[in-house]
Amino acid sequence: MNNKNDFIKRALKFSIEAIKLTELFPNKRQFWIIADQLIRSACSIGANMKEANSASSKKDYINFYSHALKSANEVVYWLDLLNELLNNTAINKLILEASELARILAASIITMKKSQAR
Repeated sequence: MNNKNDFIKRALKFSIEAIKLTELFPNKRQFWIIADQLIRSACSIGANMKEANSASSKKDYINFYSHALKSANEVVYWLDLLNELLNNTAINKLILEASELARILAASIITMKKSQAR
């Protein structure tokens, strides 16, 4: 197993944990909307990384990773909002993981852009 596949599996696990978190939300309309946004953005991280594997060019590959980074940052926003509303320790764990995924994605993009410029 290589690091890229391990990272995609990590993103998949994160998506699953985000989906499971939504099961704890109160059954109110406002939480349905937040749950929908959280699930979409959480699942988008790994989906874009996986899709990058079939990119047609290095630029396209970087673009998919950039979309994954944007989704990771969006997830942090939704989790921060939920943390203010619910203050649940599971949310804090997911905030840390989403932030870590975003840092790794950002570092990967910087590295790819530097190697592309050579």
